[in-house]
Amino acid sequence: MTRNEILLIAVDRVPAEVGDWLNLGLPKAFGLPCRTGRSLPHPSFAWNAQRRQYLADAVLDRVDPGSSACALAVADLDLYVSGLNFVFGLADQANRRAIIALPRLRQTYYRLPDDMDIFQQRVLKEAIHELGHVFGLRHCDNRRCVMAFSNSLADTDFKSHDFCSRCRRKLHQ
Repeated sequence: MTRNEILLIAVDRVPAEVGDWLNLGLPKAFGLPCRTGRSLPHPSFAWNAQRRQYLADAVLDRVDPGSSACALAVADLDLYVSGLNFVFGLADQANRRAIIALPRLRQTYYRLPDDMDIFQQRVLKEAIHELGHVFGLRHCDNRRCVMAFSNSLADTDFKSHDFCSRCRRKLHQ
């Protein structure tokens, strides 16, 4: 029996406030409560020394939603997929799981002053975006929709954390 909840899984160590933000924001976006699951250990198996990054697919393969509707892994690690320099996140609809990467969502990654409000908004937007894929949504042409593709942080910052009316209808079908 599937529980109607989003399972949150930290990969290695993740700041506690990130879980707090997700526990508040994701139920508003999806109408499902969140539950915190057991953390995954540091994914040394996914490390690519040449790139100095972790392979997102390899980490995501270790995420198990169990009896939850879906799982969201949160990694404070720089992630990539083959063919891309980096990813903010990755979704696997077939296996009801997604992962988001925190480092490039922080201002300090770009040698800018720390801004927790901006970081919080980016974390929520990327989490909602990746879970939107898990629930069957594709990228949206509406640049304000949370399902718009983010090729850069400027794209992430421009879009809202809400679904456009078309994506919201698809989500609730």
